[in-house]
Amino acid sequence: MALVCETVTADSMADLIAARDAAHGADLVELRLDGVRDVDLAGALAGRRCPVVVTCRPVWEGGRFDGAEEVRLRLLADACARGAEYVDVEWRADRRSLPAEYASRLVLSHHDFRGVPDDLADRVRAMRAEATGLVKVAVTARRLADCVALRRAVGDGGSHIAIAMGSAGRLTRAWPAWTGSRWMYSGAAAPGQISTRDLVEVYRVRDTTLRTTPFGIVGSPLGHSASPAMHNAAFAALGLDSVYVPLETADAEEFLEVAAAIGLGGVSVTAPLKGALAARCVSTDSTTASIGAVNTLKRSDAGWEGRNFDVAGFLAPIDRLAAAPSGSRALILGAGGAARAAAWALRQRGVEVAIAARRAEAACRVAEAVGVGVAPWPSGPLPTPPALLVNATPVGAWPAVGASPIDAPVAGVAYDMVYNPIETAFLTRARAAGARTIGGIDMLVEQAARQFEWWTDRVVPRPMLDRAARRFLGFLGALGS
Repeated sequence: MALVCETVTADSMADLIAARDAAHGADLVELRLDGVRDVDLAGALAGRRCPVVVTCRPVWEGGRFDGAEEVRLRLLADACARGAEYVDVEWRADRRSLPAEYASRLVLSHHDFRGVPDDLADRVRAMRAEATGLVKVAVTARRLADCVALRRAVGDGGSHIAIAMGSAGRLTRAWPAWTGSRWMYSGAAAPGQISTRDLVEVYRVRDTTLRTTPFGIVGSPLGHSASPAMHNAAFAALGLDSVYVPLETADAEEFLEVAAAIGLGGVSVTAPLKGALAARCVSTDSTTASIGAVNTLKRSDAGWEGRNFDVAGFLAPIDRLAAAPSGSRALILGAGGAARAAAWALRQRGVEVAIAARRAEAACRVAEAVGVGVAPWPSGPLPTPPALLVNATPVGAWPAVGASPIDAPVAGVAYDMVYNPIETAFLTRARAAGARTIGGIDMLVEQAARQFEWWTDRVVPRPMLDRAARRFLGFLGALGS
């Protein structure tokens, strides 16, 4: 199990103290004094409501302090003397001026902003030989496999904190027990940091251990995904010792190696790996085999089993609206895995489907694979509006929320498979043109429920998943409902 240490930074002492006192939910607070123009150490420590880690990171280690080194080290020594629970000092610093009596309270830290050094294990051993407190190692993950390299370097011995910075390293932050970290830093002071609320409430880092079964989502990018919020809420509600973590990579082989290293139980698959991982499954059902793409994998004794719950998730809101009866026309924008699943699903219902993509050759490949037609990419108003218009492209997704794949989404029903934001520009324009609309969150919740039930053999309430997703997307407020 790991604690949560919220990092706070500021330009002034008053703002730093205010940020310290606003750090609700954390077990510790890291006070970053570098960058504070009017440092008052006594004020920083007075009135604190939880233990603190005092840090004054120099420029040469990625921080903001650019003054004399003796001044900085004197400040750290003073923090120890004034009773700070922990003081962070760099492994590369000349620590001889720090009294030996404070050694047990030191966090001996080492940061590498270029990647994962080949001799990282040797560096960790050297740090442990010098430290009687904690050893902190933070490297930059250029790829998902760097998380495994970090885990191997720190091993199981000693009291440490191990972090892979960057989006590819979020696994180490979301499941710190896997690397054996004593605590995990939260906030926004470093690349890839997760908020205190999410570490505590979504990833439940105080409850997960090495015995916890990991699940996750694989693809790239993943910063917009609401899936961790939904699946972790379901694990918590049903009392299952599991955690759902982000595994950011666009390399299928790399994912399979990391999945084996962490003992992954199952995974949601998103772009661009739906086709590549389908080819690596030991078994699929008839729907998945026909589509040629997976959105879910489950580990079995024989290997990875694959399913595509995009189809059921896509059709559920259509059925509720009776939006695409047999014989009606549908136009799908896009030629990726989502478009492929949507086209296949509608064709099975007897709908006349056409696919349009900016790259005509991509549209032709998907259309031929699933037996549907091809249409030119709309450059203006559709001459004959279809009964159903589907956006299966990522256009309009966070963070480019003002974009729409086409300017005039006119149809009987407009369906946007993008769910972040919930109200996309595509949906807004379609509604203004008189169309009924379906948002991607309806599909998201349905396919997530089916994934969870396949992994666990437990039924999860759809409304609970919907609330978790909307809370993540900012529609239910900080406390949820």
